[in-house]
Amino acid sequence: MKVVKNIKGGEKVNLWLKAFLYVVIFSILHFGYELTEWNFLIPFCGINESVFQHLKMAFWAYLITSIVEYGIFRKSIQRKEQFLYTRLLSAINIPWFTLLVWYLIPALFGRLESLPLEVTWALFTTYFSAVAIMLIEKAQNMVLLNKEVKIVILVFTFIAAFIFIWFTYKLPWIDLFIDPDKIK
Repeated sequence: MKVVKNIKGGEKVNLWLKAFLYVVIFSILHFGYELTEWNFLIPFCGINESVFQHLKMAFWAYLITSIVEYGIFRKSIQRKEQFLYTRLLSAINIPWFTLLVWYLIPALFGRLESLPLEVTWALFTTYFSAVAIMLIEKAQNMVLLNKEVKIVILVFTFIAAFIFIWFTYKLPWIDLFIDPDKIK
């Protein structure tokens, strides 16, 4: 990979505004199916409060946010291919950033007993994770990705999309944080 200076890859968007848009889209996906019961939303929206559903919503919300960003700034994006791959990589990673940040509170203090506090922490976690991903994304815009890295990004994007859709309809034998020895 080669580092390139002063190349525009789509960084015209305001980081804070884009993170806010991501939180809005995440929230729409969180409540979209519950409010509408439209079956075509099931692969993209949360259908329960499991960790998996939140990871899925983060992935799709970031992809949708990136599509909106592209729609607004497409004429000023000089390296559209670079834009695509950095956004796909961010979509793959944001669920895991969100997971890491969210579980700081349970790790340090245990379960949050206050619903307003839990909602506040959830909003902070979602926003902070988006800002963190976008800062890394901005740095990635300065690196020319080689063919092998692009292939890896595409493969993992398709794996993530497949897993998030497949396990929405057919849960795996084990979910995140369940002790396999406790399963009957």
